[in-house]
Amino acid sequence: MNELVTGDAVVLGLRPAKLPSRMLALAIDLVVLGAAFVLVSIGLVVAVSTLDEAAVAAISLAAFLLVLVGGPIAVETLSHGRSLGKLACGLRVVRDDGGPIRFRHALMRGAMGVVEILLTFGVVACIASLVSERGRRLGDVFAGTLVVRERVSAGRTTAVPPPPPWLVGRFAALDLSGVPDGLWLAIRQYLTRMHQLDAQVGGAMAERLAGELTNRTGVPVPPGVPAGAYLAAVVNERQVRDARRVLVAERDGAAPGTADVGRAGHVGQAGRMGNAGPVSGTGPSMSAAHTVAEPSPGHAAADTPAAPTTEEGGPAPASTGFAPPA
Repeated sequence: MNELVTGDAVVLGLRPAKLPSRMLALAIDLVVLGAAFVLVSIGLVVAVSTLDEAAVAAISLAAFLLVLVGGPIAVETLSHGRSLGKLACGLRVVRDDGGPIRFRHALMRGAMGVVEILLTFGVVACIASLVSERGRRLGDVFAGTLVVRERVSAGRTTAVPPPPPWLVGRFAALDLSGVPDGLWLAIRQYLTRMHQLDAQVGGAMAERLAGELTNRTGVPVPPGVPAGAYLAAVVNERQVRDARRVLVAERDGAAPGTADVGRAGHVGQAGRMGNAGPVSGTGPSMSAAHTVAEPSPGHAAADTPAAPTTEEGGPAPASTGFAPPA
C-alpha cells in the first residue's frame, strides 16, 4: 500500500480539510485534553503533597507528557485518525495513499504537535497549513499523513463504475473476509478516478491493487481479465453481498411482526365466530327477534348462512335495526 504514493495519484479522491474546520476540531480536542489535565493535576497535588519540590516537578512533567502528548497519540492510533474533535467536524487523518494511520504516524504527529501547537500556541501550525497546498502542518509532512473530510455532500460524490457485463457474478465464490478497509478505500478511490489518471500511472496502480487484493483473497486474477475490470468486478460483488445482507436483515426483522398480525387477525376472526354465528361489520345490525339458520351438514363451514325466514316459511323482511313496540 505504501508504493501507491505517486505524483498523479496522491490525492486520489481525498478532499483535504480546510484550516477553519481543522482549527475547530483542534479547539475541541484541546478543551477535552485541558479538562483531563486539570483533573489529573488536582489528583497529583493531593497525592504528592508530602514530596519535595523536585519530585513534584518531575511528576508534573510526566503528567503533562502523558495527557497532552500521549493522549492524542493513543486516541489517533486506536481510532485510526479520528479524535473527538475530528469526529465532531467530520475529519480524519489518513496516509498519503488514503489508508488508515498507524502508531508511527500518530507518534510523529504528536511529537511535532508539541512544538507547533502547544509551545507556539498553534502559530507555526497555522502558518504551515496556510503555506501547504493541501493544508498540511509540519507533523503531517514528516509523518506522511493528510487530514481529509469524511462527510461530503451526496451530490458531489462519484459512484464506482460498474464492471463489464461478462464479469458480473463471476467472483461470487470469492472470499473477501480478509480484505482490510484501507485496501477497499484505495480500490474505490482508484476506480472513481481511473479515467482522470495517466494511462501508464493508472495501469501500474491497477496492477498493484490487483496484486494486493490477490494476496488477501488467495485467488489470482483470471487470465485475460484486465486489472481495472477485475477490481471493478470484485467491488461490485462486495456491494451485492452487502445489499443482500441488508435485505435479509430487514426481512428477518419484519417477519415476526407480520406473523403476529396474522395470528391476531386469525384469533379475532375466531372470536367473532360465536354461538350466534358470524356478524357482518358492514351490513345493518340484526334484531334479536330474528334467528340465523344452521348450515346443513352437506355444506362446508365457510358457506354463507341461509337467510332468515318467518314462521309461514316466507322470507323475512329486511331488518331496520329497530325493535317493534310491545
